[in-house]
Amino acid sequence: MNKAKVKKVLGIVLLFLVAGGYIGFVEKQNQSKVFSSVALDLEAVSGVYFVEEKEILTILSSSFPELKKGLPLMKLPLRDIEKRLLGHPFIRTVEASVDQQGILKVSLTQHEPMARIARAQSADGYITKEGFLIATSPSYTSRVLIVHGVYIGSLMDQGRIDAIPELIPLIRFISKDKFWSAQVTELEVNGRNDIRIHQQVGKQVIEFGDAHDYESKFERIALLYKEILPRKGWDAYERISVKYKNQIVCE
Repeated sequence: MNKAKVKKVLGIVLLFLVAGGYIGFVEKQNQSKVFSSVALDLEAVSGVYFVEEKEILTILSSSFPELKKGLPLMKLPLRDIEKRLLGHPFIRTVEASVDQQGILKVSLTQHEPMARIARAQSADGYITKEGFLIATSPSYTSRVLIVHGVYIGSLMDQGRIDAIPELIPLIRFISKDKFWSAQVTELEVNGRNDIRIHQQVGKQVIEFGDAHDYESKFERIALLYKEILPRKGWDAYERISVKYKNQIVCE
């Protein structure tokens, strides 16, 4: 072997030795570091916290009693902490990490309600923007679209709303539109084909039919507001329906 090759081999060996020594040094340093405190980063939903920092800290202290100052960082159960906090109905995402100062950093986002299912005899619930069904918060009430009716109430009793998946796009459409979110106060869901709209202005309950073709139906309701009711009067009709394709029925 010539001198150039020898030097190259020795250089590679030396590089591995240095890297190994550095890794060992870092591991030793990490093993000597300990847990010091918890720092929470909780994202509000429209300025509201459905779960509070105090509640999260209580969950951590009760579920992980070993989480005390002096605990070696290597023993921090980061994945278990994330899994436990994700079990909270209002927490959507969790990311737990630890920095070089021993601070456990927990970043959380909340589920955002877009409708509230109201029931007279049982507990209410929220439908989130992702279409999940969650319990209401004892701390705060979100001012969102109210959904009620025999059919939706029975689905909530079952703990699911996927039996009527087409309802989610309809609710999302109303919630995102500035005008309709102000004008539509309630959705009455008595069956898949029997959805009714309660209005902010106007005494009539509009028969909407099923949740399909909702954009076309709202275009017809907009036409009703702009051209028919201003001429006839807002309380001129007892019954208004847009459930039939390309029709507005006023009686």
